[in-house]
Formats: sequence, C-alpha cells, structure tokens
Amino acid sequence: MNNQPLDSTADKNDFIRTIIRDDLASGKHDSIVTRFPPEPNGYLHIGHVKSICLNFGVAKEFAGVCNLRFDDTNPTAEKQDFVDGIKQDVQWLGFEWAGDVRYASGYFDQLYQWAVQLIEQGDAYVDFQTPDEIRENRGGFGKPSVASPQRNATIAENLARFDDMKNGKYKEGEAVLRAKIDMNHANMNMRDPVIYRVMHAHHHQTGDKWCIYPMYDYAHPLSDAIEGITHSLCTLEFEDHRPFYDWVIDKVGFDKPPHQYEFSRLNIDHTLTSKRKLKRLVDMGVVSGWDDPRMPTVAGMRRRGYTPEGLRDFCERIGITKSDGLVDHRMLEFSVRKSLEDSTARGMAVLRPLKVVITNFDEAVAKFATLKNEKTVAEFDGEVLWLTQPKHPHLDMGNRRIPFTKTIYIDQTDFEIEPPAGYKRLSPQNPEIRLRNSYVLKVDEYKTDDNGQVVELIATIDEKTLGNNPEGRKVKGVIHWVSASHGVPATVRLYEHLLLEDDEIADNPPVDDTLDADAAWIYQHLNPNSLTVCQAVVEPDLATAAAGERFQFERESYFIADTVEHSDSSPVFNQIVGLKDSFKPE
Repeated sequence: MNNQPLDSTADKNDFIRTIIRDDLASGKHDSIVTRFPPEPNGYLHIGHVKSICLNFGVAKEFAGVCNLRFDDTNPTAEKQDFVDGIKQDVQWLGFEWAGDVRYASGYFDQLYQWAVQLIEQGDAYVDFQTPDEIRENRGGFGKPSVASPQRNATIAENLARFDDMKNGKYKEGEAVLRAKIDMNHANMNMRDPVIYRVMHAHHHQTGDKWCIYPMYDYAHPLSDAIEGITHSLCTLEFEDHRPFYDWVIDKVGFDKPPHQYEFSRLNIDHTLTSKRKLKRLVDMGVVSGWDDPRMPTVAGMRRRGYTPEGLRDFCERIGITKSDGLVDHRMLEFSVRKSLEDSTARGMAVLRPLKVVITNFDEAVAKFATLKNEKTVAEFDGEVLWLTQPKHPHLDMGNRRIPFTKTIYIDQTDFEIEPPAGYKRLSPQNPEIRLRNSYVLKVDEYKTDDNGQVVELIATIDEKTLGNNPEGRKVKGVIHWVSASHGVPATVRLYEHLLLEDDEIADNPPVDDTLDADAAWIYQHLNPNSLTVCQAVVEPDLATAAAGERFQFERESYFIADTVEHSDSSPVFNQIVGLKDSFKPE
C-alpha cells in the first residue's frame, strides 16, 4: 500500500497480474479477456467494486477487453431494474465493457445442447429425489453418501426424462438434472451436483420460453468458454467450486479452456456485504431503499457523495491477495476524502444554530467604506455587508458572495459556559474569536432558557479587524457563521455506521424471539445513531447548488446536495465524509 496519486498507473505486482504477465510472455494467451458476471438479484455493493476494478482494470492494463455478463439463471430473484442499476453503476465507476452487454440467458440454447451431450456421454442423469433427499444423501463429515435410485438409468431414459423436464411435465422440485461424477468425492461440490432444475417462472430476457434453468456452477464456466475468457477471476468462496468448473469444461471439450483464479473478497469493518442481509434491510424498512446513503451499495455510496475516483483509489490501495482479512473503514474514507480535497468548493453551514446579535453592527460596518483594505472585497448596501470570497482557497473555482448581517448564527458547540480542558472557542473566559472571512467578534452577554441552555449571544465586532489582525492582542480560534436573515434553512443529514460491530452491541435491547435469524441479527446490530437530521442554515450560495454537487462545509465535513430530494426551495445535504481522521496510509 502506498500514497500514490489517485488512479496511479504504477505497475502493480499482485499474483493475478503476475500470472497474466507470465501467460502473455509464454504465448499461452495472445490477448486478455476478462468478465464481470453479476447476478441481477440486487444492487452492487462495495465488495463488487473490488471485483469490477480488478476485472476491468487488468483488461485495460494489458490491452485486453472485459465483458459485462449477467448471470441471469434464477428468474424468481431477478429484475430488469437490477440489470439497469448494475449497468449504471459500472459506467459511473468509470468503466466500459466490450461490445454489447451479455447474458447467460443468451446461451441457454447452447447450454441445453451441452446438457444433452453430457447425458449422451453418460455424465449426467435425471434425479427424482426431493431437494431434501438429495441434500441428505450427499452425506459428509463421517456420514456415507447414498446414490440416487436413478443414478444408473440408461442414457435413453435420461434423455427422455430431460426432454420431459424441458417440456414442462414436472413441477418445481420433482426433477433435476445432475452431473454424474463421484458420490464419495472429498469435495462436496463434486458429489453429483445439480446442473438443471425446473422453474415455471417468467424470465426478464427470455420470457416464457424455458421452464428449466441451469445452475450457476454449470452456466458460469461454459459462458466463460463461449466468450473466450482467458482469466476467470472469482473470490475465494468459489475455490472449492473450481474442480467442477474444470470438470464441466473438460467434459464438454474446448481447445482453449478458460481457467478460474480466486482472490480474497473485500471485508470492511462496520460494513455489511451480504446481499441477502442488505435486501432484508430494505424489505424491513430499516433503510429508505437500496440507495439509502448508509447502505454500502454503489447506489447508496453514489447518493452519499462518494466519488468514483475515491472508490477506485481505495481498491488500488487494498490490493489483491489470496488471504482474507479485515480492512479498516478509515482507508475507504481516506481515499474518498483525498478525491474531494481539490475538487469541492467551500461554503459555510451552521448545523445547530445559535443566535448572535451584534449590537454595534451598524456603526462598525458603516465605517467599512472609510477603511482602506486591499485584502477584503466587500460591499455595504446599508443593511448587508456582502463579502466576496473565493469558492476554493487554492483553485480557480470563481467567487461567492457571503452576506454579513446584524444577526448571525454560529454553531451551538462554539460557545460553552463551562468549557472543557483544551477548548479554544467562545466562552465567558475566552469571549473573543475570529469569524471566518469577517471580523473579530466579542461576546458581551449570553441568555439561557429555563433549562439552562444557551439560546442567544449578545456581542460586538472590532470594526478594524475585517481582513486585519486586532491591535495589541492575539485572538485564538476561528469559527464559521451564517447570516440569520439571509441564510437559507436546509436539511442536513449526518451519518455514522449503519451497523455496530459484535463487541459494540452489549447495550442494545434484547431481540424479539419471534424474529428469524437474519432479522434478529440486524436489529441486534443496528446503530441507533446511524442517522442524525439537522435543521441547519446555509449560506445562499450553497442553497442554489445543483443536485449532486459536492461541497466542503467549512469546519464540518464534506457534503453533497442530495440527488433525490434537494431543490433550491428545500435544500437537502448528505454528509460524505469528515474533514480529518487519524488514519494514515503506509
């Protein structure tokens, strides 16, 4: 891991790229063809981003191509919406697939013919056992396997039965086609795995043409072979499936068979990457949808304001290995923050407004016209002092006009009656501070409500400090502010992790005994503080932002104007990532 620029083109030396270099150098392959094969039964998440970056990345690095192929072999769980969402995600991440989008369903005719070929070779048979019986009779862990009563049926019988399956004679669960391998194989995946099952379901691509559908482990290697995939890159959980991958390729027969290589999947602390549990979060209403900014889906991260550059940089930093491990979530935040530092305009937003009345505003600001100050560009119209400031301190992004008025808001956390040790903002003991881009302000009085909460400050400004340091004293600290009369009300959403780690759930309430295991786990791990909604006030320039525009709210965090709910009349901002963190890349 290093601290190279985003999207660095420096040589990468992980084991997969080493294999590819060797294969090209030896002449085993003339060119590289990879694929990204998602199942369209949900939205992509951060774990898929690693696979996308690897498959598309190595294809680009070695002047090859990468296909986008949907593993659409289970129509009961798939939707066209998921297909469209996945295509959008891949393109948003900055990648383009070779040629047209491909579908496993586009190969169903050929896959069926190869299944017939396996039967004719004596390598497959139709089984009438129930799914539970098949599972039980596979044996395992000291329990012997039991062969199916149909395992030794004749080829003619199996061909007729498979034809009956295709023609809709059987109900779901009544018949399956199994590969005939070895019921006593040490690898459970080789104990006559099911390769076709009956499913009377409408398919989003093929309609009602088929009532039998291939299993993933059968369709995947053969789809790779059809497309001429040279390096089939999968995560480690498919390592035990590779023997069957090789078996079916060998039995069908190919001159240049593809080969499967496995790498470690992405595991990030505080981050859920189980597609099944993510779907439950949506179905249970725990989140607002697949694009809830707390979700680790690409749709959620996009709405949260994460950048494609940041996600690609993160995947580059974590690298590719064959060893599973847990990645610190701060590494992801570091990469996102790095991508935002020099690409976002600045602005001021007060998330927890505290009213401040400047008693000498009129007389102090009126003198502005008589002061010669080349450091500050400002214009006083008799009511408002309009301060002109750059949108970015170092980049040419234009300017913004900030209204400074007699009544302003500062953040409630910037004034403490009894400040803690090390506190460097306003307090009765330290009543003076610099307002960002403006004057030095001194608090003369504070007001509290019946509960002792500070509700208003009475203050004055030093008329000579607009763009200048005060004379004869040093003021410590700078705080942000917004005009009370010209600031715009806005909804600002702050985020913490959606789920707690196992060692953080001790204080969560007991789980309802009637819940299933997934729901119980979700409720037990829910972070009650994952979402905080603030009724904030923002400077006018922020309120007119376009949906999807990112900003740094000075002294707060990076934010994005929500792509769904934000409007000029009702601004909504989502927190992207904090300004600082203790994480340092190696």
